[in-house]
Amino acid sequence: MSGLVDALVIMAVITLVIVRQFRASRIDTDRRWWLLPGILAVLALREPHLLDAHHPTTAALVLGAEVTVGLAMGAAWAWTTRIWVEPDGAVWSKSTKASVAVWAVGIGLRLGLFGVGTLLGVHQDSSALMLALATTLLVRSGLLVRRTQSLHPAPAPATAYGDGVPRSAWKERV
Repeated sequence: MSGLVDALVIMAVITLVIVRQFRASRIDTDRRWWLLPGILAVLALREPHLLDAHHPTTAALVLGAEVTVGLAMGAAWAWTTRIWVEPDGAVWSKSTKASVAVWAVGIGLRLGLFGVGTLLGVHQDSSALMLALATTLLVRSGLLVRRTQSLHPAPAPATAYGDGVPRSAWKERV
């Protein structure tokens, strides 16, 4: 894919993820939570310019740092996400203000890595960012699914005698 298409795909995925995660959403542990990160990783890894041909070692180090930031960001994002269980057993999640800080720090680190790579003369393609984003989403989703498996539904409130019995409406007498 061209750099412009990669950039548009990355921006669309980030926008979709951020908008969805800052609203309460139900977590379904049965669905294929690894599918979107897997597709992004495949798209990134099939790019021929993932590593700079003129500086392969330095490019590999920068890419490794980018993926490491993605791992750390995904783990931090998962641990700053609030999860809870409804009485019916449904598990819900919502990102918190701390998640915003995780995103801000992660973007800052990635910009710093891009600057370091540029100073070292490494040509960086958007596929490295796409691979790091795939890593972030995979780690976050995997940790959230793991966290939800340890949760139990809230106990149903105890009923009192007469609960559930229909009551007759009060009739006023004139």
